[in-house]
Amino acid sequence: MKNYILSVGSAFPEFRKKTVVSLEKGKEFSEISSEDYKANNQWLVMFWWPKDFTFVCPTEIAEFNKRAQDFADRDAILIGASTDSEFVHHAWRNNHNDLRDLKFPMLADTNRSLAEELGILEAEEKVAYRATYIVDPTGIVRWVSLNDLSVGRNVNEVLRVLDALQTDELCPCNWTKGEATLAV
Repeated sequence: MKNYILSVGSAFPEFRKKTVVSLEKGKEFSEISSEDYKANNQWLVMFWWPKDFTFVCPTEIAEFNKRAQDFADRDAILIGASTDSEFVHHAWRNNHNDLRDLKFPMLADTNRSLAEELGILEAEEKVAYRATYIVDPTGIVRWVSLNDLSVGRNVNEVLRVLDALQTDELCPCNWTKGEATLAV
């Protein structure tokens, strides 16, 4: 099987999906679309995990949650996603202490349409790889990171790259916010 992953410079696909946004009865579910971040001129950071009720995934989701305000401070909408249903997401949040108070929606791509358009489905099980996309306010992919199923990502690196992209300047290796950018 050949992998064709949607990459930097591409338009991020349009989507409208169900999400889990709360554990409060009657307010658990919502819908989110690609227009939500574009209409507000915001950046989008969407990160994918393979399966709910697994071992590595909640460590990443919990870390993104700890840093949710850092993304908000950078005017970025944070969305977590997998191919599990909104009902599985809800059950997992309800049964995992680290996931109960998430500050971002858990997107349910049950028909795998968005993951397929992104090219991030693992060949055998058709679950999403650990993919992270940073999309600018115009809907263009500016950064993609893809990890194998067994390796968690580094949330600090996602924030570092978001900071660098938002400078709209040349940023050298290992650059961090507050450091000088390169002059041309």
